[in-house]
Amino acid sequence: MIKVLFDHQKFTTQRYGGISRYFANIIQQINHSPEFSCEVGFLYSRNHYLKNEQTATDRVMERLLKSQFIDRKLFQLNESYCKYLVGKNNFDIFHPTYYDPYFLGSLKKPLVTTIHDMTYEKLPEYFWVHDYLTHNKRLHIERADAIIAISETTKSDLLKYHDVDESKVSVIYHGIDSAPLIFKPVDGLPKNYLLYVGDRSGYKNFYLFMDAFKKLSARYPDLNVVLTGGGPLGIADRELLYRLKLTDRVKHVNVTDEQLNYLYQNTILFVYPSLHEGFGLPILEAFKAQCPILLSNTPCFKEIARDAVAYFEAHLMEDLADKIEMFLTDSTKRETFIAKGSKRLADFPLDVSIHQTLDLYKSLV
Repeated sequence: MIKVLFDHQKFTTQRYGGISRYFANIIQQINHSPEFSCEVGFLYSRNHYLKNEQTATDRVMERLLKSQFIDRKLFQLNESYCKYLVGKNNFDIFHPTYYDPYFLGSLKKPLVTTIHDMTYEKLPEYFWVHDYLTHNKRLHIERADAIIAISETTKSDLLKYHDVDESKVSVIYHGIDSAPLIFKPVDGLPKNYLLYVGDRSGYKNFYLFMDAFKKLSARYPDLNVVLTGGGPLGIADRELLYRLKLTDRVKHVNVTDEQLNYLYQNTILFVYPSLHEGFGLPILEAFKAQCPILLSNTPCFKEIARDAVAYFEAHLMEDLADKIEMFLTDSTKRETFIAKGSKRLADFPLDVSIHQTLDLYKSLV
């Protein structure tokens, strides 16, 4: 039996999130496989996707976890435990959940690393110059025995920015399960809204989206924007909305996965304006919830969504506003793209993604 060790990183830092869900899906499949076993290197996690029956230790930890300082201690505690497990060497494959290189000095078994995107390398001007991410990611890439790229775009970027043996790189798309969605209402939603999901930092192109919404807002006084994910509105976000006189028209909500499904289901349009992504998992989420999508014309989005969505020129506010208005004035567009999205979704079954990953593990043992 092949044993895979997953580390703590994203299970410590994310309660909800695409990366932790990606790894949780692999772990859940391994738990039902007679050929594999696994261990996850944390002492405590609040991650939604790996929820198990609560233990007495969990209850004690929850009482202690009341500040960011305790969160930092939890990260250190879980990382120390992972170092201990790596040192024991009682596994066949190590698959870390992010790019901290803490294990590199002691790892003796094959390393699999997943490259989720190369945005920092492609658009460095949007990131803090002292961020360790690109450095740490490079160390993973150089040590890895196998690399999973989550799209052909990500593989192409990886080979462009790093001197890596292409034979080590496997493209394994994200998948989405076929189980029926659960919808949970969100209180206080406006009747007519555009949906924006995720972080609002520079390369996400959020400010261009707000400029486009400002242009449309006078003509469509009942139209609003709902934001979710990315944390609460920051000072710069609030000041932007104040300057644009949109404070009362833009609402941020924190939601569960079930509530996110509801947001997708009830929006006029999901707008995803990023300048670059590695895959774009919200595209599959929106397809499954029968939600029409407007994307920037970045290469990755075209690879994943093909003709099942509408596109706008990534840097052109006028084009973004015009494409949004197209959905506001032509209801048949919504229905057409919903149907295309459902068809495209069938190309991303979760079981295929997981089986390809397990086959990769087998090839290293």
